[in-house]
Amino acid sequence: MTPRELAEKICRVLSDAGHEAYFVGGCVRDLVLGREPADYDISTDALPERVEALFPGSLTVGAKFGVVVVVEQGIQVEVATFRSDISYSDGRHPDRVVYSHSAADDVRRRDFTINGMLLDPRTGQVIDLVGGRADLEARLIRAIGDPDRRFAEDKLRMLRAVRFAARFGFAIELTTFAAIQKRATEIDRVSAERVRDELTRLLTEGSARRGFELLDATDLLPAVLPEIARMKGVEQPLQFHPEGDVWIHTRLMLERLPAGVSPTLAWGVMLHDVGKPPTFTPPAGPGGRIRFDNHTEVGAVMAEAICRRFRFSNAATEQIVSLVRNHLRFIDVQRMRPATLKRFVRLPHFEEHLELHRLDCLASHGKFDSYELVQRFLAETPPEEVRPPRLVTGEDLKALGLRPGPIFGEILQAVEEAQLEGRVKTREGALAFIQAMARETAEGEEQ
Repeated sequence: MTPRELAEKICRVLSDAGHEAYFVGGCVRDLVLGREPADYDISTDALPERVEALFPGSLTVGAKFGVVVVVEQGIQVEVATFRSDISYSDGRHPDRVVYSHSAADDVRRRDFTINGMLLDPRTGQVIDLVGGRADLEARLIRAIGDPDRRFAEDKLRMLRAVRFAARFGFAIELTTFAAIQKRATEIDRVSAERVRDELTRLLTEGSARRGFELLDATDLLPAVLPEIARMKGVEQPLQFHPEGDVWIHTRLMLERLPAGVSPTLAWGVMLHDVGKPPTFTPPAGPGGRIRFDNHTEVGAVMAEAICRRFRFSNAATEQIVSLVRNHLRFIDVQRMRPATLKRFVRLPHFEEHLELHRLDCLASHGKFDSYELVQRFLAETPPEEVRPPRLVTGEDLKALGLRPGPIFGEILQAVEEAQLEGRVKTREGALAFIQAMARETAEGEEQ
C-alpha cells in the first residue's frame, strides 16, 4: 500500500460513513504542481473520536488539537477535524480549538494560500477558497488572510515561508514579507528543536543559498544564527579567496549542496568558517595579509555551542564540530607522514570531510591537488593498511615484565604508529619493537 492509497481509503471510509473528507495542505499543492507528495494529510468534519472508532488502532498523540494519525502497514496519514484556532499565547500552538462543520473555516486558519487548497479524491476536484492556484501560477508565497495575524499565531511560519520560497523558487508576497520583517525577532519564541528542524530542511532541500539569502533579507538570519550574519563584510586574502568575503564564500558553498545532502555535512558547510569573524586580523605592514589565526579551533568551539543551542544529538554535534575543526587539514596532506594521513582518513564519516573540502575549493581558489591526492590514496590503499589489526595488548606488555600505567598507552600508540608507517607488520615484529623501546628507555634513565 502506498501513502496515496491509504489516504484515498481513509477518505472513502469517512465518506461512506456520512462525512466530508478531503486531501489538504502540501499534498494538494504538490499534486497541482504535478509532483508526487511525500505524504498526505486529510481534513474532515468527523470528530476525533469518530475517526478513532472508524480506524481502530489509530494514534491519538494530536487528538487535543483535533488530529488523529491513522496507521496501516507502516504508513501514517494525519486526519484533522475541521476547526478554528482560538488564540496562540505561546506563539506556536493554539490555546484551544473549536471544531467546525465548515471546510472554509478550517482552510482560513492555515498558513499560506498554496497550502490552503482541498482536493476531493473521489472526483479529483480541487477546492480553492484562498487563491492558492493563482499564487502557484504567480510563484508567490502569500499568507492566508492577515499576514501579521498568521505570524503572531505561529512564529515558525516565518521560517516556513522562507523555506517554501527557497524550495520552489518563489517570491514572498510583499505584505507577507513585511510582516516577517516586523516580527523576525519573535522567532525566539519557538523551541530550539523546531527552529533547528526548519533550518535543516532549508539546508538539505536543494536551495540552501537562496534560503539563507531570504533569511538575511527578512531579518531572520541575525535572529536565528547571528554567528552567520556576522560573516557579512569580513574580507579574506584574495590569493586564497578571490570570490570575496566570508559571507559570499559560504553562500557559494551552500549553493552547491544538493537536495538530500546529509544534515551534518550541510551544517558543517554552513559553519566551517564561523570562527573567521572573531579571529579576523587586518594586514600588518607592507606585504602583510589578512589573517584568521586559529579560526578552526575557535570555530569548533562556536559550532559546538550552536549545536548545543539547537539541541542536536551528541553524535550529530561531534560530526559537525569535527568538520569545522578539521577542514583546513587538507592543506597539509601532501606533507603528512603516512601514519598521520592514515589517521586523518580514519575520521568518522570521512567522506563528509572530503566533500566539504571539495566544495571549499570550488567556492574559492579552485585548486584540487589535495583533494585528488586523498582520493588516490583511498583508492590505492587497502583498508587493512589504513586500519591495521592490533598486534599487541596490555596483557602482552605485562608478560614482557612492564608495569601497568600511562606508559602502556604510549607504547601501544607507538606500535600502531610503526604499523601505519610500515615498519612493523607482525606480532613478533611488534614485540621486538617494544623490547627495543624498553631498552632505549632503560639506557636513557641510566645516563
